Amino acid sequence: MLLPLLALSQRDTSAKPAKAAKPASKSSKSERSFGVIAGLNFANVTKASSISNSNETGFMVGVFFAPPSKSLLSFRMEFLYSKQGYDYKTNTNTGTVDKHYIMMPMLYGINIGKFARLEAGLQTAILLNAKVDSTTSQSGTDPNANPYASGGMMKMMNRFNYGFAGALEIYPYKGIVLGGRYNISLGEIYKTPTPSVTPPPSPSYMQDVDAKNNLVQLYLGYRF
Repeated sequence: MLLPLLALSQRDTSAKPAKAAKPASKSSKSERSFGVIAGLNFANVTKASSISNSNETGFMVGVFFAPPSKSLLSFRMEFLYSKQGYDYKTNTNTGTVDKHYIMMPMLYGINIGKFARLEAGLQTAILLNAKVDSTTSQSGTDPNANPYASGGMMKMMNRFNYGFAGALEIYPYKGIVLGGRYNISLGEIYKTPTPSVTPPPSPSYMQDVDAKNNLVQLYLGYRF
């Protein structure tokens, strides 16, 4: 009986201590929250058929903030500088209207896996500056081609604008962002003259005071 007991005691002393359990791995890095974007603007003006307007290519650049979200829904705020405008043509002259805005979109998103997101939301914009470059044709003169030269054009434009925006973003590799967005403006570009004030003659580039901005944006960005 002593031999089995001796064998058991030797086996217990030679047994190796159990390895300590590995600590749980840390959660994966949260979704990046800050980023930069830059891209091209393709602007169009609605309700302005009388001036034969056409698209003008501009640019946009800015930053965004998106609180971390691992659920289906997400939110993002942006602060953008946008140069946009339109080309026009009448019987007497042609030209280009350039507008410079600070835009502040607030977008809600639906995450499509880890590589895409659909976005929609509200957008506000503040006009910083505007100018027109017009050329009178040889067939005649247009005394109202540019009655607000030297910065006076801002007097007849609405400084505040607002509308809706919808976008699709793709995340092909790490923090890279590829996106396309369509902005629909609800605010009018030009002010409506008040009945108590005799307005100056309408220049060639604003025959329709209820004209509105529409904007297509294609952009590239990076999430930090």
